[in-house]
Amino acid sequence: MRRWQRPTLYASAALLSFVAAMWIGLLVMKFGEPAPVMAFARAIVGVHARIAWDFTLIARPEVLLPLGIALIVTAFIARPWRGRIAFSLFSLILSWRADAFLQHLFRRPRRTDWVIHHETSFSYPSSHAAISCGFYLLWAFFIARSELPLALRVVLVSLLVLLWPTILWSRLALGAHYPSDLLGGTFVGLAAVFALAAVAETIKVVGATSRRA
Repeated sequence: MRRWQRPTLYASAALLSFVAAMWIGLLVMKFGEPAPVMAFARAIVGVHARIAWDFTLIARPEVLLPLGIALIVTAFIARPWRGRIAFSLFSLILSWRADAFLQHLFRRPRRTDWVIHHETSFSYPSSHAAISCGFYLLWAFFIARSELPLALRVVLVSLLVLLWPTILWSRLALGAHYPSDLLGGTFVGLAAVFALAAVAETIKVVGATSRRA
């Protein structure tokens, strides 16, 4: 039974993360955003808005589509990275679709104090937060555990880890989301990563069992 510990652990973490996203959504839909948190969110709307827009593009299709194509091409060239690339692309898609499902479930209207770009999709949870966690932060983990030179790993991991909160900040600076949207989206991204990890570990266990049989 010990060989099932990892799949069970990852599946439990995925379920807990998804439940957390649901719970936060139910709370904010019933009680709204906490006043001090909302005051902070309003205070930073419009701060360095053009820079915020540049960072918000990093988790939009304009950047993600060519990046995904580049990763697929890389997978054909760099065989040792194929598994990580496939996992990250599945995580990206799952984060995006799970987030879209919850957006249509909660149907939370967007903020009205937006700047630069008026987004008309539902607000909770934030797909940018889900993608920044389920894709970019995931790549920070992959690179940290890779065989790349130490100096390069430190630089890349630092940039990716910093990119995560910067994308979240950009959504507040543009007035595109409530703070709770970002928290909920982060849990959606975590749920996607852990769910895929559970599937991957289950496949390993089943494969190992079949070989022994």
